[in-house]
Amino acid sequence: MKQNITKSTLVVLASMATLALGSCTAGFESINDPREKANAELLGRDNYNVTSFIANIQDASFPQQENQAQMTNDLIGRYLGRYFTYTEGGWYGKSFATFNAPEGWVRWPYRNMIPKIVANFNDVKRLAGDNYAEDLNYNWALITRAHSFLQMTDIYGPLPLGLDPANPNAYNSQEFIYKQLIADLDKAIAYIDANKVGVVAALKNTDEFYGGDFAKWRRFANSLKLRMAVRMRQVAPAYAQEVAEKAVQDGVIESNSDNLVRYYNPLGIYKTSVEWGDSRLCADLDSYMNGYNDPRLAKYFKPAAEPTVRPIIGALAGSNIGNKAIAVKLYSAANVERTSGEPFVTAAEMYFCRAEGALYGWAMKGEAQAMYESGVKASFEQWGAGDATAYLANSTAQPAAYTDATGGYGSSLTAPSTITVAWNASATQELNLERIITQKWIALFPNGQEGWTEIRRTGYPKIFDIQTSKNGYTLRTPNRVPFDSEEKVNNPAAYAAGVALLGGADNYATPMWWDRTN
Repeated sequence: MKQNITKSTLVVLASMATLALGSCTAGFESINDPREKANAELLGRDNYNVTSFIANIQDASFPQQENQAQMTNDLIGRYLGRYFTYTEGGWYGKSFATFNAPEGWVRWPYRNMIPKIVANFNDVKRLAGDNYAEDLNYNWALITRAHSFLQMTDIYGPLPLGLDPANPNAYNSQEFIYKQLIADLDKAIAYIDANKVGVVAALKNTDEFYGGDFAKWRRFANSLKLRMAVRMRQVAPAYAQEVAEKAVQDGVIESNSDNLVRYYNPLGIYKTSVEWGDSRLCADLDSYMNGYNDPRLAKYFKPAAEPTVRPIIGALAGSNIGNKAIAVKLYSAANVERTSGEPFVTAAEMYFCRAEGALYGWAMKGEAQAMYESGVKASFEQWGAGDATAYLANSTAQPAAYTDATGGYGSSLTAPSTITVAWNASATQELNLERIITQKWIALFPNGQEGWTEIRRTGYPKIFDIQTSKNGYTLRTPNRVPFDSEEKVNNPAAYAAGVALLGGADNYATPMWWDRTN
């Protein structure tokens, strides 16, 4: 097995996942600094260097530290994906949900996550030496970086991620970023295959995700490719189909034992929802899951501390929460413990991706109905929700009308959709797409970033409008987050080029490259 592991022993300690490398935030000349002159005394200790750099990439890719988790997973992902909404009254009228988040929120992933990913990846590459393409650490980092950068581009659109060697400081289009990330994943998969990398003994007890099993990392990489391919279905259909079919043929995640789950103590969602009480169930998820009498709802959320109209109840997105102390008792908190795990890529998601592909004629090793039903079954198994047979056979249950908690902060609304659960072979392609995406959205919980993306990309699930001012926007949820406003001053030429690549104004409304619902 040809593996360059002489520069460092491949050890990733879970306890080091929160180790913070000082990140550069003064501009993208610093962000893309290859750090070739890093202090050798600090970085020269064997194990410490690559261990810390890979741990930092993974920490940015699967954030759980309470501040990182709230600024990315919650305020953007879970709130815009309509899994949670906020209880902080001070956030009313000044949040992503109301299309006018504070500038500090807007720039946080750009300033904090991207520099961390870029700097640490460049150090992994530097330590791998001239023959970095044959280094296991480098190829492993390529896989994790792809997940990280996919999250970032799906928040902002075009970004300067250093992916173009000819101009590493330039903004790249989202199409360029997607294709480059797929090429990187292909390289990592080819390396694993060529070197027959199986379980790496040095990682068996310390790789917190897959125990050093690179057959599982390989499936994870193919799963990322399938996720991206489905995202591109409407804008690059031939290329998307090619990528998707190859990913499925090579092997994506098919078992919950291969799900990528981040365990952390305390888990970010525990801090934000349970301990701090900053977030509660969103009315949209309440409507669908209570309407379907979905047994997973009790796995996702706890009954309200002071239940009124139903035990598990959500608040409308953008509600004017007048009193947090009251709101946290009226609405349901996440059903998690300090040491629970958070899933980032799952078998259920992959089955739903395959169901959508099959619906549009792609070779997905199964027909649309079979893949759809496998997705629901995998999700039920993942959450310990019992047998999904009766749920899948239900052709009458629909999302429920929303009734707010007695003494709550919203209003009553009719159901957002009439979509049912049971597969209907005689339904239109569009109706079955809504069925697939609605169940995919439910199964993606609590991955709000992906939930938000499905709403933007397909228009499904149908969601409630927010019951407050949207500051002139007509959308129900933002299409993107604007760029860091200081880029206009600090990096004006690159910023202007980035806006040009965006294809519209630098605001919440301009759709992503892959979004054709607007």
